[in-house]
Amino acid sequence: MTSTRTAEELRQDLTGGLAQAIAAKGYAATTIADIVMHARVSKRTFYEHFADKEACLMALYEQGCGQLLAVVRDAAEAGGRPWKEMINNGVTAYLTALESMPAVTRTLLVEIQAAGPKAFRLRQQMQRRFADALVEVVEGARAADPAVPALSPLLAIALVGGVHEMMLQVSDPYTGAGPSWTSLTPAVDELVYAILTNPWRESGGMIGRPDELQD
Repeated sequence: MTSTRTAEELRQDLTGGLAQAIAAKGYAATTIADIVMHARVSKRTFYEHFADKEACLMALYEQGCGQLLAVVRDAAEAGGRPWKEMINNGVTAYLTALESMPAVTRTLLVEIQAAGPKAFRLRQQMQRRFADALVEVVEGARAADPAVPALSPLLAIALVGGVHEMMLQVSDPYTGAGPSWTSLTPAVDELVYAILTNPWRESGGMIGRPDELQD
């Protein structure tokens, strides 16, 4: 029965159904029939909410990214602590949230990259939003300690990509094999600290000056 569910609940159930199907058999092999089976709705209901499987995938990706962005921004707003503690808390919160939604993780890390031009552009947009959130976290740290160097948007993009690649290297998103995401917290912290405290940036190195890279 779908009559007791709101339109938003149905969309959530459909994207959740897609996530479950992807976890079981991958995006390419997933059919509309798989999605509606997991969501417990009809194909007609699916097409009332999404034009096709790709539209459902992008909605799933946006939802998952939105949840993670909220976690990162919450960390940025919780100021008044030593900057290393703030960054550690933000990293831990991000990895913990990612670990809490295993059915979505494969979509975020793998499937969205091979889902076509629209999905590629959406991924670029979301990567920039994650980078902006990282800049916010660092700005919150700078409010507590002005000596902390600013993080440029370009370096923030590099951090986002580096963390995702680190996750792909230590774990298999297809099977879930490997260490937990939260076990990566020390390594991610080290990466952030290394970039923020790199003396080359203080001397005017190109990495700290994204305007030069855009010329």
